[in-house]
Amino acid sequence: MEEALLTFVIPVRHQENAKDWGLLKRRLSETITSISGQSSDLWRCIIVANEGADLPPLPSNFSAARVTLPPNPMHERAGADLHAFYESVRLDKGSRVLAGVRASKSKYVMVVDDDDFIDRNLVKFVSDNQDKNGWFFKSGFVWEDGGKHVYRHPRFNHFCGTSHIVKRSLLNVPEQGDVDIEYVKRMLGSHMTIERELAENGTPLEPLPFEGAVYRIGHAGAHSRSQTLAKTFFLRRSTLLRPWRVIGALTRIRRLDRPMARRFFGVQ
Repeated sequence: MEEALLTFVIPVRHQENAKDWGLLKRRLSETITSISGQSSDLWRCIIVANEGADLPPLPSNFSAARVTLPPNPMHERAGADLHAFYESVRLDKGSRVLAGVRASKSKYVMVVDDDDFIDRNLVKFVSDNQDKNGWFFKSGFVWEDGGKHVYRHPRFNHFCGTSHIVKRSLLNVPEQGDVDIEYVKRMLGSHMTIERELAENGTPLEPLPFEGAVYRIGHAGAHSRSQTLAKTFFLRRSTLLRPWRVIGALTRIRRLDRPMARRFFGVQ
């Protein structure tokens, strides 16, 4: 097998932070199937999980990086200050992504949340465009778990964490030693600031010219506590008070047909 060009890093929460580990494993297995459907073989995937965490069977090109990170005490907000909650989540996720980035040796890396799906031609696209710093997913699809339709989100990179491919060297992650906590939260634990920081460093990302991923919402255990597709995009007060927004949202609905399922879900 040729050396990997792109490494997918899947950070998995501590098992004590999962309400139902069996459901988490099932969704992770579906994400694994999605990644396995890549049209190019120039990839590998590293799943970062705690010691003792029971993972589904891993196909070829997959491996597990085991960590001993503690459970996140603020995994659920439960009345906690919103800023403190997000900071805690970013530190936990960023620490796991850090372990995955360190374990990878490829030119590019991409963080994939453990319940999302990716376009089957991502690796081929990266292989054809290796002179770039990386890409942000300006558009992508949002899917309510079990639904028959998807919503094409025009600002996907601000909505979903599975939305960036970055040249590994630009992350400035040392092979060993401590990394500044603020940097871990900002660059590895969040998808909201990485584009701006890389642009300020003179190494901007480019928009991916197609929808790169599907963000799954509305399922039990979703860390974002996401709701249904209707409540997320159509039944919000800010939308209902502006009818043109409803019309605009309706134009972004797509049917989840077999070609789309094959493209993202690995369905043959």
